[in-house]
Amino acid sequence: MLSTKLRYLVRSPEVNPITLKARSVPVFNPIDRYGRVFFFSWLGFMVAFLSWYAFPPLLTISIREDLKMTQADVANSNIVALLATFLVRLVTGPLCDRYGPRYVFAGLLLCGAVPTALATTVKNPMGLIAIRFFVGILGGTFVPCQVWCTGFFDKNVVGTANALAGGWGNAGGGITYFVMPALFDALVHSQGLTPHVAWRVAFVLPFVIVTATAAGMLLLCDDTPTGKWADRHLVIEGLPPTPPSEVATLHPGESKERYKDPEKSPAESILQARSTEIDLPRGELVAAPSFRKTLQVAFSLQTLALAVPYACSFGGELAINSIIGSYYYKNFPHLGQTLSGRWAAMFGLLNVLFRPAGGIIGDIIYKYTQSVWCKKLWLCFLGVVMGVFQLAIGLSDPHHQPTMFGLVAGLAFFMDASNGASFAVVPHVFPSSNGLVGATGNLGGVIFAVIFRHFGKAYHTSLWILGVISIVVNLGTAWIPPVPKDY
Repeated sequence: MLSTKLRYLVRSPEVNPITLKARSVPVFNPIDRYGRVFFFSWLGFMVAFLSWYAFPPLLTISIREDLKMTQADVANSNIVALLATFLVRLVTGPLCDRYGPRYVFAGLLLCGAVPTALATTVKNPMGLIAIRFFVGILGGTFVPCQVWCTGFFDKNVVGTANALAGGWGNAGGGITYFVMPALFDALVHSQGLTPHVAWRVAFVLPFVIVTATAAGMLLLCDDTPTGKWADRHLVIEGLPPTPPSEVATLHPGESKERYKDPEKSPAESILQARSTEIDLPRGELVAAPSFRKTLQVAFSLQTLALAVPYACSFGGELAINSIIGSYYYKNFPHLGQTLSGRWAAMFGLLNVLFRPAGGIIGDIIYKYTQSVWCKKLWLCFLGVVMGVFQLAIGLSDPHHQPTMFGLVAGLAFFMDASNGASFAVVPHVFPSSNGLVGATGNLGGVIFAVIFRHFGKAYHTSLWILGVISIVVNLGTAWIPPVPKDY
């Protein structure tokens, strides 16, 4: 059974015969067209995060001292980087509806790559703040990342595909804490550059990586499984295109065997295959909801119960990731910029496992209980314990390395898992609220970054305040029914 499931990660997937969406995720097969889309989805989001958060690892010492930045300057640069992402996400959804996620994804990467390269020209704090604002465009790539995956993977695996792409992409915020200090050290110690020049040259690397990834998307991937984005409606109109020759598709007489779900009994698999062959793929297209529907979703208690906790979890992650290296250096100055960055990388890298785990565990809970309430309680539990860890770090302000790093790892688990669990609940409530919930995460990041600015280097004070907010929000929304009665 295990070997059979592992084969799904490598071989070309079977596809829905009408929509041509993949029924499995070929994680380790970038040669396959579905594997390429999945690969560039998570890679594009990862390199976007890498460049977006390339500044904080060097702001600990190098950039701060070279530009003579105050603590307020550093905090302001963190705020504008998150503010830009929030503003971009307001328009990214409509752009995906109009032009398709692939072009929007690549466009955002290229728009963010240009100011990344221009970081080499910065001469003062205001210049850095301006550059970080425009680099913040890269944070908007989460939207096309998820929309693109949704368009290529069928309902039985789309949650897994989105969770993996989002979690692995978020890990870019940890990778950059490894890459940027290491590159800076190499340029200074091996190439003999001065710190004034070295940190500027270091930003050439993320520029090259982001640009190359955008080019790969444009040259090697498709808009949708059916072809061009503008032609995606042809499936609904009864004009299915010819399936690509490189993937296995279903043909008359073989659907019962090839379309079988290994998790289901033979009878269930046959019924599923037959229903799939005759049902029209309604609801499969990515379409903008009506204005009335948008208002209904935006002002419902159910959306509030998802959006506000996500603002605490993902918003908290964004804000903390901006200061975690500086916090370590403040409490453990002997580590220096590079070692502080390596330990700070752990906070972002744990997304690889913990964010998908939150959604997967939520789905397992639902599988055995068939209760959306249980999924919601799992989300509330994660949010409350996340707040407890923030309180523990903030109130104790550890100066003992194992204690600090252990508490931060615990915080990362519950924070990342909460992010994943949020989007495991969204499809049960208002599927069209996906973008709205995601945008509140960035708004939460801006708000929490302002809190960190207010308290300056008293990072522990800001953390326990975030903990109180997280606990109150998650307990305060726990009573709201997860699914509206009239929906």
